[in-house]
Amino acid sequence: MFLLGGIALILCGMIFGDIFAVFVLHQNASHVAASLAEAAHAAVQGDASRATGSFLSVGAFLENRGTKVDTHVHMIGFGYLALVLAVIEPWIALSAAAKRRVAWICLGGSWLLPIGVFLIHYVGLTGSPFASIGWASLFADFGGLLVIVALGACLLGLLRQLRSPLLGTRQEAWTVSRSACTRLLFTGGVLLVLLGFLSGASYAALDLDRHEAQDLETLSDMASSAASGNAPAVDRALDAYGGLQGDKAVKIAAHAHAIEFGVLAMLLGFFQPFVALSEPWRLRWAACLLAGSFLLPLCVFLELRYGLLAGGLADIGGLLVILALLAMGIGIVRYTGHLDGPSAQAGT
Repeated sequence: MFLLGGIALILCGMIFGDIFAVFVLHQNASHVAASLAEAAHAAVQGDASRATGSFLSVGAFLENRGTKVDTHVHMIGFGYLALVLAVIEPWIALSAAAKRRVAWICLGGSWLLPIGVFLIHYVGLTGSPFASIGWASLFADFGGLLVIVALGACLLGLLRQLRSPLLGTRQEAWTVSRSACTRLLFTGGVLLVLLGFLSGASYAALDLDRHEAQDLETLSDMASSAASGNAPAVDRALDAYGGLQGDKAVKIAAHAHAIEFGVLAMLLGFFQPFVALSEPWRLRWAACLLAGSFLLPLCVFLELRYGLLAGGLADIGGLLVILALLAMGIGIVRYTGHLDGPSAQAGT
């Protein structure tokens, strides 16, 4: 349940993220830029009401973008959590029935929270008994509570295991698979995480302080130019601010995606014994997943330089990961349970 539920969450999160990137992200960014420019020019002309309306539009577009990004991130994050819980499941000293209930509660909350977050922008405060919290937020919070309750139960089971270390050892053999596919996923995953850390360290060392200083300087220039009525200077400040935000976004996204895909590859390496496909096909799908995992963050990093070409290649990288995940999920559905048979229990 944790394994299939986790893969389903990651698949849906990635598909949603690809759809958002293609059909919403860039259009939303254009709307934000246009509304911000309109607000700045309204300030130049001394039109306070139009400036206020434009800033409200900026807030609405940012909320629209933020809730969709949060939906994408939380769905994938909960998918990773489910895969981790699948890894440690043999060491959770609870009955089989209790484990199933915990899995249902965790997966239910993992779906409810991102769906609630997605609906926040559309539902708002309609019909809510609270002044600042809508029904979608309440359902999202309830989903988070369900996940917390499930994690608390898992923690209780792990603490019981510490007191009774012989519990759960029967199923631990599958976690030390030495197949070529597992080695490939572990090696590629570690390399991706390493590259992600190095890119993050490079950004922190070379760009972070500069970007923060430019952020403040550009906004100050925009405000002072608007106050003095200098429209051309406002336009230059707006262009500089947009370029700065784009530079920050692609470097942070490339860093985050490399690490996330690395962790995903390592987690999936544990579960290759449950993928009921031939070893050559498991190797092909593992290579497909790693190819997409390297391609996507690299092309995201290059988007400012090569534009739509890099963005299209990044989407192809995401599609490769989605296809590999889907194939592994199908293989797990085909799994016949041979690892839980009498010979596996005897250690043969």
